[in-house]
Amino acid sequence: MMHYAIRRLLLAIPTLIAMLTTVFILVRLVPGDAAAAMLGDRASDEALRALRAELGIDQPIAVQYLRFLADMLSGNFGRSSVSGRNVLEEVALVLPYTLELAFAAIVIGTLFGIPLGIVAACRRNQWPDYISRLLSLLGLSFPGFVSAILMLLAFAVWLQWLPVMSRATTDPIGHLRNLVLPALNLGLIMTAYIARVTRSSMLDVMGEDYIRTARAKGVRPSALILRHALGNALIPIVTVVGLYFGTLIGNSVLTEIVFTRPGLGKLILGALQSRDYTMLQGLMVVFATFVILVNTVTDLVYALVDPRVSYAK
Repeated sequence: MMHYAIRRLLLAIPTLIAMLTTVFILVRLVPGDAAAAMLGDRASDEALRALRAELGIDQPIAVQYLRFLADMLSGNFGRSSVSGRNVLEEVALVLPYTLELAFAAIVIGTLFGIPLGIVAACRRNQWPDYISRLLSLLGLSFPGFVSAILMLLAFAVWLQWLPVMSRATTDPIGHLRNLVLPALNLGLIMTAYIARVTRSSMLDVMGEDYIRTARAKGVRPSALILRHALGNALIPIVTVVGLYFGTLIGNSVLTEIVFTRPGLGKLILGALQSRDYTMLQGLMVVFATFVILVNTVTDLVYALVDPRVSYAK
């Protein structure tokens, strides 16, 4: 497995280079002059030339690209044009909040989605299956920001069970109360995805010959479902969790904005409002890097959930 892990990490390098190249092109396609956006319309020509030289955008595009790659690969994400602080330091301050929210949503989605999918598969075309499919459809139909507003109105404004705005606190109970609504908002969407994939994967497995053989031998229904069927149906579930992790981080941006929660969402919104292109560029790289890392880790997890997976050449 160690050799496979090394190979996967090496294969991730071209993907990382392609991602950095895409970010470089997208930033350069943004209309307008970055120097003029930073200094304002009344800036003098001398000030604009000086800032362009400082940012390196007055150099040939090939030189800019090589400099960009060298900076990104060395961890030099530049400095924010608004705060003047290192972009990586700014991201490191709020990244734990976003990761906490994403992991909480995955836990909620797994705890609720897998049982719903199992029940739906075992009671196919019966009322538990219809309820599970209806809940999944509702979870996938509501945009994240719409469900966030509805949950905020219901549980924070009308019932007043949870705080309307998230506040920094050292109290564990207060911290958990601030996390509940945002995590539930993303967790319900995750539950819908996992429930649908679990149902489909379990239906495929339940039709296999070895399941019918185990049932004919008198294997208990609980052991048949949890040990034989679910164990062999986990690969698609792990795949959707890994693929959706990157989407969760993206959806957490809108969720953090609605619930005024600290995280990458607030950082992105501030960078957009102030036209902080250096910060936006760094955030795009961070998002894409996490997606690549999670996909690589997902491949490595396959052997842990399914011993049939071989990492031999």
